[in-house]
Amino acid sequence: MAPADDVLRRNIQKKPNKRPLGVAGIAGFTKVIRHNSPDNSDFGPPQANALCVGVMRTVLPIGLLLCACQGSSPPPPAAASTEQPVARPSPKEAPAKTAAVAKSATPAKAPTPAPPPPPPIPDDMALVPAGTFTMGADDEGEQDERPAHKVTLEAFLLDKLEVTNGDYNACVKAGVCRAYRGDVAKSMKYGSEREFRGDRQPVVGVSWFDAKKYCEHKGKRLPREAEWERAARGDESRHYVWGADKPDATRGCYSASCGGKTADVGSYPAGAGPYGHLDLAGNVWEWVEDEYDPYAYKRDTAAKGVPGNCDQILAAQDELRRLKQQGYTGTNPIPHECERVLRGGAFNYRGDGLRASNRVHHPGGWRILVAGFRCAKDYPSAGSGEN
Repeated sequence: MAPADDVLRRNIQKKPNKRPLGVAGIAGFTKVIRHNSPDNSDFGPPQANALCVGVMRTVLPIGLLLCACQGSSPPPPAAASTEQPVARPSPKEAPAKTAAVAKSATPAKAPTPAPPPPPPIPDDMALVPAGTFTMGADDEGEQDERPAHKVTLEAFLLDKLEVTNGDYNACVKAGVCRAYRGDVAKSMKYGSEREFRGDRQPVVGVSWFDAKKYCEHKGKRLPREAEWERAARGDESRHYVWGADKPDATRGCYSASCGGKTADVGSYPAGAGPYGHLDLAGNVWEWVEDEYDPYAYKRDTAAKGVPGNCDQILAAQDELRRLKQQGYTGTNPIPHECERVLRGGAFNYRGDGLRASNRVHHPGGWRILVAGFRCAKDYPSAGSGEN
């Protein structure tokens, strides 16, 4: 009996065009071989098993390949649809519609409210606008007026006129202010006190502390030294309050025009400052807030109009004495304490001393015939909400 492999090979060679057997065909084929074996004696279990193994080794891969090919055949065509086509936006239309949806979904911004206007300016005050001006001088006056330098300030309000005897006496009657000194004219040998005490004349015989108290009572304050000079010089850096012309009897109350006494406030409209303030030159010297610093214009804070502190001031004055610089601060002696600044000139002062850069100083507690004051007030910018 031929081996099983030979039987299988011969069977395939006899029918080369016949479709290869599948798994069921292979089983049937082995059954036929087993049946046709004579007496089944020479083709017993060992031979049959060998034949089956050969069949499986040779034919099964072919059958599996065919099955795979049959399983991957294309699906039948789909039946024709009777539904109408749905219109779809073109790619160019889609972004526009998307943007429109996004735009409509964005909530509209509420309009920005207009800033509140600044508070009204009191009738007795005039605005000095914020800005930069030239303070001091380079080629005239005393050494404490030098150098000329730029100073930048915020806006503020300043009384149009000096505080009068009538104004001050009302504060005294209210129990807030101390009475002015009543013998200052006599002490300076300027005649009768009555010549200085008219209701419309500037109050004199008050100290720096008295002036500060009055301004606070009115809801105001004393002006800083830089503010006072800003009001006097404006953006044009005026030499005198009214401009470049030399003083005359129409510009203010000074030694050549007043006959040895003060004038009613506001008597010299031709001497008005750049922002409408009157009597900034002459009539009485005016107390200001700052302590007197002979080196104020040389300090790092000069551009803000801020002097040194009291310790720095005392050190500067000691240095001036050590260097024998008497006259650096004017005709008054070099101070031994932190004194206060006065500005503007007085009824007994010479004309050239009315220059806007001139500085004098006295102890803050002094009450003298030639010293009075006016008040200032902060002024908020539009929209700040301050009062």
